[in-house]
This record gives sequence, structure tokens and C-alpha cells, in this order.
Amino acid sequence: MLAMQVVFGIYLKLHLEKGIHFHVRRYIMITHGVVGKALPVVSWVQMLFGAITALGFCRRDHLGQCLAHFIMGSSFIAYGIVLTILLLVGQGWLRRTGRSQEFFDSLLISAWGCVNTFTEHRWGENWSNTDYQHTSMGIVWWCAGLLGIWLSRTRSGRPQRNLMPAIVIFLTGWAMGSHPQHLMVSTKIHATFGYTLMAAGLTRIIEISFVLRDRNSIDKRHAEESNSFQFLTPFLLYASGFLFMGATEEQMAILAENEMSHVSYILVLYSIAFLLFLFVCMLLNMYANSAWPLDKPNNPLALKKDDGENGVIGNVTAGGLHLQARVRDRRMKDAEEFELEGLMSDDEGEPGPELLDIPASMEGRKETHHL
Repeated sequence: MLAMQVVFGIYLKLHLEKGIHFHVRRYIMITHGVVGKALPVVSWVQMLFGAITALGFCRRDHLGQCLAHFIMGSSFIAYGIVLTILLLVGQGWLRRTGRSQEFFDSLLISAWGCVNTFTEHRWGENWSNTDYQHTSMGIVWWCAGLLGIWLSRTRSGRPQRNLMPAIVIFLTGWAMGSHPQHLMVSTKIHATFGYTLMAAGLTRIIEISFVLRDRNSIDKRHAEESNSFQFLTPFLLYASGFLFMGATEEQMAILAENEMSHVSYILVLYSIAFLLFLFVCMLLNMYANSAWPLDKPNNPLALKKDDGENGVIGNVTAGGLHLQARVRDRRMKDAEEFELEGLMSDDEGEPGPELLDIPASMEGRKETHHL
């Protein structure tokens, strides 16, 4: 896939658009985009399979539990990456869809909840306490997801924010952190995972309600502006994903055998989350700089007049990279104000004697007019 992506990229860079290339180029662009979007997912799965195979995990009776941890943990990390993309470079796309972010979040939560409702229990066997917990969690997801979809639009059809996905994240953290475990180290790690996921849901609620005040971005004129508080939720989702992937039965048995403290293990997992967050931000910054440079005249994320929320007027540049443009605009505005002040000071001076001398003929006309 990587070699195919490189070949397609070189072909598109040549800009061959005459003859048969005119028809072929369109399909190559579509294929190039699909492969590019699938490559991170395939790479992640390949890395997980490599680590599982090298360590000999997920065999025999551990397969089901291992799959649940790695799939769910990867889902939390993927959700954090999506939030990071929307925060840094995705507001323009979100505006063009005419939907709020919670619409897509709730739609995904509903679909995931429906799958969990019917797959967490092995039908034909007795129900266990774990089956009850996982199935009830799936029911909560699709119920809350349907409500979030309904609340994502106003009566007039305009997109609006809501808190349903954040509440689902909070409840999921509380429920999954309370699962009974066989080992003490596993209990503590699951509890930390639950607290971290609950913190992600709580910070999301605070972000929407108090930081953004139900808006899509912190700055109306520049939708890619971000507040430092907004980075908390994605990071906590990264950390939650790694904590859950690192809490399988086999991994907990290794920790117990080597008498490793749960604190040290959790700090290592948090460190990996920090590095992944850094890597994602670096990739997005590289993408924004190459796709939407500051000096590009026709920025695809530029807002026209009366576009955006509440008639916003301004230019949006990816990833908050409009700082230089704002400084340049401010300097131009200061120069115009300086020239205007100079003109006003000249006009407000005392009139010269030539303006005070009124001809007698004009005075006579004025008196005649009053009479």
C-alpha cells in the first residue's frame, strides 16, 4: 500500500492532464485518497498484530477478552485522533457538512451500541455478571446516541451542540472502571482507566458548555483557533485507550509475576499517550503547512461574507496558522488610522484669514435674502 501511494503521488505531481491522462487522473485521485485514509488504520492494525504475535498473547481462552480490550482501546484512541483533527484542521469541513460534531459522534455511538447489545453475550449459554454489564452498556450507548442525533439540530434545521456523547463517555468510564477483577493490580489499573475516561467526558462537557458556549470554535472570525483546555479531552481519550489495551489478563499476570507497581505501569502508558498526541499534532501541522500555506491567496478554508455561524466574516486558515496574516492586517489598519488622524488634524486647524474675509457682495446678498 505504501509503494502504491508513492507511485500515485508521483503521478499526480507530474500534472499529466492531456489525452488519456485526463480520464485516468480522476480515478487515480480517488484511489490515492482512499489508500491514504486507509493507510493509518492498516498500519495501526499491523503494529498491534505484530506486538500480539511477538508476545504470544490472545491465544486459546484469552482470545475473546483480548479482542475486546484491543478493539475498545483502539476505538478510544481513534476517537481522540478524530477530535484532534476536527480541532486543528477540520472546522472548515464540519461547516460545509451543515451538521454539528455531536451528530456524527452520536451516530457512531448508536451503531456501536447496537453491535454491543447483541454480541457481548454468547446466546444459548447462561448469563454472567460480565454479560449483563456489557450488554447494558450497549443499550445505554444506542439510547443516548439516538437522543444525541435528535438534539443535534434545531427546529429550523440549524446544527446545534449537545452533551449526549460526553455523558456516554462519562458513564462508560464509570461502568468499565467498576468491573470486578481477579488481581489487585488489574483492579487498580481498571480503576485508573475508568477515572481517566470519566475525566474525558467531564472535560468535554466543560468545553462545550463553558469554553465554547455551544459554538463550534473559540473564535468566530478564525474557526481554527483553539483554547488550551480543548486539548485535554483528546489526550485523555488517548490515555484511556492505552490503559484499556494494556489491561488484559495476560499483561496483568506478567505484572503480578514481576511484582511491578501499577503506578509505574500507568506512567509508562501515559508517556506513550503523550508521544502519540505529539505525533498526531506534528502530522496535522505538516499537513496544514503543505495544504494551506499562509501566503496562499485562495485558501480553501476561507469564509465568504455571511458564511459560518451568525454571519461570521473572516478568513480561516488551518490549524490556527493565521497569526502572521492577522499581524499584517493589524499593521495595515494602524497605518490607515495614522493617516486618517493626520488628515483630521489638518482639517480641524484654525481657519486662515482668507476664509474669514467675506466679500461685501456676498454680505449684501445674505441681508437681502433675510429681508
